[in-house]
Amino acid sequence: MGQLNLQSVRHSIRQQVGNKIKISANRGRHKFETAHGIIKETYPNIFVVELEDESGKDQNKTVSFSYQDVITRDVRMMLVEN
Repeated sequence: MGQLNLQSVRHSIRQQVGNKIKISANRGRHKFETAHGIIKETYPNIFVVELEDESGKDQNKTVSFSYQDVITRDVRMMLVEN
C-alpha cells in the first residue's frame, strides 16, 4: 500500500507543475511556515517549489521537498486559484 500511495502522490504533483500553490511546511514543535509558490520541477524522489517573495525586494527562493514529506503530512499543499 505504501508504494501505491507514493506513486499516486508523485503522479498528482507531476500534474501540477507550473501551478500556483499554498504550501505549509512543518518546522518542528507544532510550528508550520506557510508560503505561496509554484511547483517548478519533479524528480524521482523530490519536487522543487519556487516560493514567491512577499516584499518583491529579493529573488524568489527555491526549496525542495520529498514526496514522503507529503505522505507524512510534514508538507501540506493546496492549489491557489489565479
